[in-house]
Amino acid sequence: MRWSAFWGENDDGDSYIQDQGGRNHNRLTTSEHRSVGMNTHSFSIPESLRHDCQEIFKLTDSFCEEHLDSEYGQLCRKLIAKLARKRPSPLARGDLRIWAAAAIYTVGSINFLFDSSQDIFMTGDQISFLTGIPKSTLSNKAKQIRDSLKLFQIHPEFSRRKLLAHSPVPWLVEFNGLVVDARTLPADVQAEARRKRLIPDLDPE
Repeated sequence: MRWSAFWGENDDGDSYIQDQGGRNHNRLTTSEHRSVGMNTHSFSIPESLRHDCQEIFKLTDSFCEEHLDSEYGQLCRKLIAKLARKRPSPLARGDLRIWAAAAIYTVGSINFLFDSSQDIFMTGDQISFLTGIPKSTLSNKAKQIRDSLKLFQIHPEFSRRKLLAHSPVPWLVEFNGLVVDARTLPADVQAEARRKRLIPDLDPE
């Protein structure tokens, strides 16, 4: 019996899975599984960027608390932290308000925030209005972030738990030479896949 995902390593040292289309699925690092309520040290953010990241966290946290939810706030923190760990980090330059708004816009696009059928819905124009950042600036900066981190919709590292639970993409693993949905595998095999962080570690509903 053989089972695995397609592992590799990206430019900031995090592991990733590659799906059948060749896209990179980033694996969560140990520190990112801990509470995002911790300070910047818990994200392994370089010391030179910790103050700036803390300021960005304040902006994204307050926005998400008022207009989205705490899970969105957590995902924005993870995204900012990942940008901070890149070498060189794009956060070393630019307006912190723009980075904060762009992080919200990027995480929103990954989670279909702009789709009115979602339980949490907001348009790009609304984000622009509420943050005071022009929509064109948000869109361009979000594209820069997506390209830099190789992000896509339903990205396992930056998706809400509800989205992960209802999408097959994060659950695909190679088992005995076949790509299958890990949720169809025996419980002990699923447990091993979670232990190796090949699939999301979600609590049963």
